[in-house]
Amino acid sequence: MNNPEQNTLPIVLADEWLRPVEGEIEYRQDLYLNRLNDIEQSSGSLTDFANAHLYYGFHYDHYNKGWWFREWLPGAQEVFLFGDFNDWERLQYPLERDQWGTWSVFLSDEQTGGRLRHESLAKMHILGADGKWMDRVPAYIRRAVQDQDTKNFNGQVWEPPTPFDWKGDSFDISSLRSLRIYECHIGMAQEEKKIGTYTEFKDNILPRIKDLGYNTIQIMAIAEHPYYGSFGYHVSNFFAPSSRFGTPEELKELIREAHKMNLGVIMDIVHSHYIKNTNEGINCLDGTENLYSPLHGSDHPHWDSKLFDYGKDEVQHFLLSNIKYWLDEFHFDGFRFDGVSSMLYRHHGYETFDSREKFFDDSVNRDAITYLKLANKLTREIKPSAITIAEDVSGMPGLAVPIADGGIGFNYRMAMAIPDFWINYLENIPDEKWDLWEIWNIMLNRLPGVQTVAYCESHDQALVGDKTLAFRLMDKEMYFMMNKKSQSIVVDRGIALHKMIRLLTITLGGNAYLNFMGNEFGHPDWIDFPREGNGWSFERARRQWSLAEDDTLRYGELLRFDKAMVALTRDNHVLQSGFGYNLQMDYDNKTMVFEQAGLVYMFNWHPSASVTDYVMPVPMPGKYKILLDSDRKEFGGFGRVDPEAEFFTMSNPDGEGNIRHYIRIYNTHRTALVLKHYD
Repeated sequence: MNNPEQNTLPIVLADEWLRPVEGEIEYRQDLYLNRLNDIEQSSGSLTDFANAHLYYGFHYDHYNKGWWFREWLPGAQEVFLFGDFNDWERLQYPLERDQWGTWSVFLSDEQTGGRLRHESLAKMHILGADGKWMDRVPAYIRRAVQDQDTKNFNGQVWEPPTPFDWKGDSFDISSLRSLRIYECHIGMAQEEKKIGTYTEFKDNILPRIKDLGYNTIQIMAIAEHPYYGSFGYHVSNFFAPSSRFGTPEELKELIREAHKMNLGVIMDIVHSHYIKNTNEGINCLDGTENLYSPLHGSDHPHWDSKLFDYGKDEVQHFLLSNIKYWLDEFHFDGFRFDGVSSMLYRHHGYETFDSREKFFDDSVNRDAITYLKLANKLTREIKPSAITIAEDVSGMPGLAVPIADGGIGFNYRMAMAIPDFWINYLENIPDEKWDLWEIWNIMLNRLPGVQTVAYCESHDQALVGDKTLAFRLMDKEMYFMMNKKSQSIVVDRGIALHKMIRLLTITLGGNAYLNFMGNEFGHPDWIDFPREGNGWSFERARRQWSLAEDDTLRYGELLRFDKAMVALTRDNHVLQSGFGYNLQMDYDNKTMVFEQAGLVYMFNWHPSASVTDYVMPVPMPGKYKILLDSDRKEFGGFGRVDPEAEFFTMSNPDGEGNIRHYIRIYNTHRTALVLKHYD
């Protein structure tokens, strides 16, 4: 007799809550498997399918001594190639169309007099389906540069005669075991009021990150975007690293140097939407509204951008090839996928997810789920150790579950509820009313086996219009009361809670941890890119590292604590240790005690109550010593507990006859202590 459980996907077997929607989960899996089979039948493999970038765009033919150029424009009526290599004559070089809508031309070196070469500028002159002529940048261009006079972007042929030397780059991100992620932006990483470069980041910022103890960088705004202030989220050229930061080769040098320093490099990739512009980008490239977008509803209703049609073969071809390109050409170690909620739902995540049905009704974009499964499978086929992280606000079940088990296949999901929780507490809940169990539960609100990136604040909280943790805690006091000689109860409170919130989040919140650059020392300014409203100023589009290096200011105290906190999690394998074990919740003294990774943590959230000879439970008898004390003077505290003190256990039976172990300790308010057991 057949066992019906044998045909049930593991994701359903592991979670009874999914039983009522088992049919929908199986249907989604079948859609993926059928599409994968179609790809393998037509292209041989998923990896071979993702080679559009090796066919489209510019490619030099060494045998025939000339350049091939190809572009998919099924709606176009006529297409020409022009650029500085032919003095911008629009109608000199016509392309020919095949039956599938691909236009192509071969230009020999003899034809162009050798003027078409590496670094040549180029555009297409297109008569679109709408009957309008337009000059456009090719979709597969590998570099786009802005004309400083007209401000228009041109494509630039990028095929250096000597390929980049990746020899010796054998870095494998799986060697890191757990991720301590430093989210960063190349342009605003410098202190000088300007756009920083890949080379400056390599030389000046990578050593800072390494010294802090983070082991992975997550780089924003890599793919070209016309408007700097979009933070890289309105992409125009998906295969072109932003030229405002330097050349593609300089980005490769940055990544190679990071690997030499044993730092992983993750790209913040944007496949959730694309820019509306028709001077740049892929919108209406052939004169139709639906080249890469759905036939109906092609506009994103909230982001002033265009949507992808994930069910279209050519869109999958484009996006999957984009993934392969960044992995192969630049040796990225994985991706953080932006806007996954927008991809997963036709309402783009702008709805309350208050029932199981919201994850499995008709609002879900099944084509997007199929694409994301293919994207995750392809990433691992190309680089088995590569990491993929999903930014999803909805909590879609199975998002970070293996594809073979019925999931979507991401390695991690972002714990987006954690920063929202801290924001709510800091804005709306008085200190004396903070609920210990609520804090505890939000930190542990994840399913076993589902890996999570915990964070208190990312770039989202640092942007103009929002506030960082430090600014929520200290507000304007940060501008004139951070001098060590100043006396401010607001700053004292802010520094104390800033440290505690970070330590609790990195310890309990997930299997990886993320920090946005500068937030480790409480950077005082929000991020505001140059724009008309601020007089095109770079004042707040930079990081003022000197604040943390100034011994007269308190920013360095927060920096030193962050470094010590990260070292503690690294040396004691905290992020690999699973869920914490609660030992005590003392509501009267606002104190929680728990064990994690063999260490004992005590957090006193009380705004004023410090308790001498506090009876603190510990898991085993013996001697305990302090590993980390947030109240140390070098961390901006008051140094109320002797860092060299040793604590010996007492043992007493509880009401049920079990032997419990305790130590007595000075429990100081707004302090976190970490202790280790010694025999």
